[in-house]
Amino acid sequence: MGDPQGDEETPSQRASLTQLSRLAMLVGLGAAYGTLAAMMARFLYPTRPSVRGFVFVANAKEFRPGEARVFRTPSGETVNITRQGAGVAAEDFVALSSVCPHLGCQVHWEAQNDRYFCPCHNGVFDPAGVATSGPPADAGQSLLQYPLKVDASLLFIEVALTDVADGRRRLEPVTASACPPGPGHDPCLYRGTKLT
Repeated sequence: MGDPQGDEETPSQRASLTQLSRLAMLVGLGAAYGTLAAMMARFLYPTRPSVRGFVFVANAKEFRPGEARVFRTPSGETVNITRQGAGVAAEDFVALSSVCPHLGCQVHWEAQNDRYFCPCHNGVFDPAGVATSGPPADAGQSLLQYPLKVDASLLFIEVALTDVADGRRRLEPVTASACPPGPGHDPCLYRGTKLT
């Protein structure tokens, strides 16, 4: 049979376990208080909003009524700009993020259905970007809207001015070939290279 004294802890083992458990407790408390301090700092010293301004997109007359074009902002976000009215005023256009708030798939405009559609999980958005069916509607999500203005028939979109620090003062159009095959259901999920 086994030695009954071999299963008992020695005083040095007990002291080591006590010190180890104290150390683990101190590390846990330090992490908790550090997290609390970081949260308090973010509350007391919130980040300042970035300075925003308008950047040239295109001549408003170049858009046909019902036509949508995809543009890339200087910071890399893709935006659907759709002419929904017959005129060339800012109210005749809408600029919405082309990123679905559900899982980040690329949303596109379907003029024949008068809607924005996300192919990943059949998310549907109305012309104003409000989700009407699919997972985004279930979660009460909408597409991010960008302010627009028209000056002398030129269309401008409001973006963060820190995004145009590289000197580009206009949005770049995105073509269908700029979305190479990638993972998931949506080929525009590809993030392997920066698209221009």
